[in-house]
Amino acid sequence: MQEGEARREQLLQMLRDSTAPISGSALARALGVSRQVIVQDIALLRAVNKNILATTKGYVLYSQQTEACHRIYCVNHSDDAIADELNTIVDNGGKVLDVIIEHEIYGQITANLILENRRDVAEFCDRLKHSNARPLNIIAGGTHYHTVEARSEVMLDNIERALREKGYLVRA
Repeated sequence: MQEGEARREQLLQMLRDSTAPISGSALARALGVSRQVIVQDIALLRAVNKNILATTKGYVLYSQQTEACHRIYCVNHSDDAIADELNTIVDNGGKVLDVIIEHEIYGQITANLILENRRDVAEFCDRLKHSNARPLNIIAGGTHYHTVEARSEVMLDNIERALREKGYLVRA
């Protein structure tokens, strides 16, 4: 096995073994290469159908559980309601996989989130607060979509009901 192939196999194993996302810098340190090499390795692995997601907290190897249920919710709210909206989802047993907006020029823009609990939501909101970046929903006037995963359709129904009650749900 060539050096690059062996490194990519190690990288995959690290992602398989991890229960949390791993930053590109941490992977680079562990494998003794630059962060740019990691970015290139991730691109090569994705090209051979490895489902590696880049989240705000790092890379994660993602395999959808066949028993999990998924639903996409269209929501709209102001920036100050981001934490409440996301906490509403995770408090009802959902995992927020992504945020999606529709852009009139670029079409659909998707960013992976992978938020499973209040701690994940708090860390995401803290990064947003302390950066110069604006949330994607600002581009679309507050309207955006989330793909949500849960263990059952009943949980997804409860999430939908809670989002509707808070006035966030645009359409089911």
